[in-house]
Amino acid sequence: MRILRWTALTLAVLVLGAAGAGYFYYEHLNGNLKKEALDLGDSKIGKPEPNAAGQTPLNILLIGSDSRNTAENVKLGGAKQDADRKPLGDVQMLVHVSADRGNMSVVSIPRDTRVTIPQCTDPHDGTVYPKTEGAINQSLQHGGPGCTVATWKELTGVYIDHFMMIDFSGVVSMADAIGGVPVCVDNNVYSHDSKGHGSGLKLTRGTHNVKGVQALQWLRTRYGFEDNSDIGRAKAQHMYMTSMIRQLKSGTKLSDPGKLMDLAEAATDALTVDHGLGTVKKLYDLGNDLKRVPTKRTTMITMPWEYGGGGEYVLPKPGDAEQTFSLLRNDVSLDGKDKKKPDATPAPTAPKERIPVVVQNGTASTVLGPVSGRAAVITSELVRLGYAKATANTVLISQADTTVLYPDEPRQGDALAVAKALKLPKSAVKSSKSVREVTLVVGNDWREGTAYPKAADDSDKTPKSADALNGEEKGCMKVNAGYTF
Repeated sequence: MRILRWTALTLAVLVLGAAGAGYFYYEHLNGNLKKEALDLGDSKIGKPEPNAAGQTPLNILLIGSDSRNTAENVKLGGAKQDADRKPLGDVQMLVHVSADRGNMSVVSIPRDTRVTIPQCTDPHDGTVYPKTEGAINQSLQHGGPGCTVATWKELTGVYIDHFMMIDFSGVVSMADAIGGVPVCVDNNVYSHDSKGHGSGLKLTRGTHNVKGVQALQWLRTRYGFEDNSDIGRAKAQHMYMTSMIRQLKSGTKLSDPGKLMDLAEAATDALTVDHGLGTVKKLYDLGNDLKRVPTKRTTMITMPWEYGGGGEYVLPKPGDAEQTFSLLRNDVSLDGKDKKKPDATPAPTAPKERIPVVVQNGTASTVLGPVSGRAAVITSELVRLGYAKATANTVLISQADTTVLYPDEPRQGDALAVAKALKLPKSAVKSSKSVREVTLVVGNDWREGTAYPKAADDSDKTPKSADALNGEEKGCMKVNAGYTF
């Protein structure tokens, strides 16, 4: 009995000790994470409505900072003269995970894309940075990652749930913890020239497992890939990410508990996240969400663009860029493989003169400014079209796309009839638990007039100019002829 008692006591001490050690390690990992405010702007863009199953899409902004705030980052970045300047957000990608977690789309924006950076207030010292025009990578200097989030929201009209930011040394430590990522080049490459341009990447033709500093060089290489521009660099980053996803999903690198701990240590130490992602548990839950997405349903693109300023910077390509952003806002996959819903058009529940319709002004853009009176204008147009019970809601909100919301299935036909009367596409009609009547939100895509300006053709295809890469596609980066050996 004494032996049993001592054995039980020893086991109890071991269990409690292990639990205590686990708790302290968990708190240690939480302490590693750096946290910043999610949104420093004043956007009124709301979270997307849940689908019929109560699910909502997930949007995460990934930011690669060129910070030289440590000796290690100065060494890796190779620019001592920039040690004291505020970091730029040179890599920016929006990860969109569909509401049903069935597909994932990743959209990169070249760092020199000229955009409107909205007014942002630095949460640390209260500095107010006025609205300005500039390269999107400069948004990080206007108070931190929360201003980059605000800039993306205003540019795309997409609600952003979280951000994750990493610097040079973080990329190196993460790449080492993963154990390397296979990448391929179609020729020998040496990213270096007599003028000091280049990341220093040197690889022979074929496939290589890059990690540590070499992984950072791959991700930073501009001089050496394709046309020596940020466009080629973005493609190289997409190839690295798809290969890394395949590596992690295969489980071969993470079957060892020691490697898992190394990765947890590296990840939490490398990342700056918003407060909503500020614990290991929340990051773990996010990882489980991402893990559910099949690799073959992962699509990576670069925002459709065109040169401006005589080639000094790029601009969102008219039509194609907005079409891409619209697909994200409407949770349409960029791979074009969403299952088509039956084209049913339920009948209205009553004659149009008896159908209540609430009209709301959704033009509260912090960049463009609100258009006063839009709800009243479109309410009058609906009354003219026979909807005698149309009324205006005076609460101003921000929404990119004009939508017609309905509260329950029986009134879907009413909403479709309203959309048809105003010549809106069927995709503008959505179910919503937040409205009590059929509600028309006049978005920033309809800021003037009574005729809806877009074609009602329900286009749901990713523009060819987005240069899409599938998650299972294995290829080799095209090496620039001036940087081979």
